[in-house]
Amino acid sequence: MQFKLHHEFPFELANQWDQLVTESKCDVPFLRYYCMQTWWETRGGGEWPDAQLMLITAQRGEALVGIAPLFLTSRKKMKPTLMLLGSIEIFDYLDLIARDDDMDEFIDELLDFLVSPGIPEWQVLDLYNIIDYSPTLNLLKNQAQKHSWDFLLEPVQPSPYIALPGDWETYLAGIKKKQRHEIRRKLRRLEETGAAWRWYIVDDANTLERETEDFIELMLQDESKAQFLSEKMQEHMRKMARCSFNEGFLQLSFLEIDGQKAAGKMVFDYRDQLWAYNSGVNFKLGEYSPGWILLSLLLQWANERDYKEFDFMRGDEEYKYRFGAVDRYVMRARLTR
Repeated sequence: MQFKLHHEFPFELANQWDQLVTESKCDVPFLRYYCMQTWWETRGGGEWPDAQLMLITAQRGEALVGIAPLFLTSRKKMKPTLMLLGSIEIFDYLDLIARDDDMDEFIDELLDFLVSPGIPEWQVLDLYNIIDYSPTLNLLKNQAQKHSWDFLLEPVQPSPYIALPGDWETYLAGIKKKQRHEIRRKLRRLEETGAAWRWYIVDDANTLERETEDFIELMLQDESKAQFLSEKMQEHMRKMARCSFNEGFLQLSFLEIDGQKAAGKMVFDYRDQLWAYNSGVNFKLGEYSPGWILLSLLLQWANERDYKEFDFMRGDEEYKYRFGAVDRYVMRARLTR
């Protein structure tokens, strides 16, 4: 493998990059070229203002066979540390990028390359948000032993998901009776109020900016989300909405009641799965339980269209389990020289 260090995104490799993601074990929207580039433009919504891009590619001839999307930081008196682009807060699933058959060789040669002349000095390789089934984790452990480096592997957060059966009634039968009753009761109660309501998915590029602003306004009604949504973070949300819309996998949906947006969900529609990225609720319409209703409608929609999975992504909020989610975990692999 021929390795190369990039301090700018290699636009000429964008198509090969995305193809490699689709052929890797961790085929997730966050790893795609323009998503990674969008994250870098705002430095993760301002999370990493002092980051230095350390994007490493590996090729065999003209073929791209491996990508390590890294950056270097020494924030808050950290030792010089290499981290994955997307760390830590706003991209839920990250990984090194290579095909299964190439990953062992790629990691072996990558670690040698990272200590070769001309590479900026670093002491820690700190990789967050690698999903627990990724082969990268064991391969990193083996390579750390080979290099006599310290290795730490620990869970970061649960990442609950629902395996969808492809039928709404079958899904409902598979969750607890109380929750099944609550879903039906809330949907029925909305119908019985006589309020005019609808839900829809944004599909017009010309209205995307306005709809994104409405979504951010819903999020800002939640105090904890308002603290998170700095100006830089809001800039990231806008850019991410536009990027994922252009890439064809944004599903921005809203529930409207009597002409007012009552709830919104930003979801990625990718590889026969729905990936729930964020949500917002109009507290003034809380009596209708709009967040629950919109989620129920999305789950019904996904089952009817034979989606395989609804991924809530990181976080152990109680409502996820009430809808039948089960845990997997995102992990942190830390190698120290």
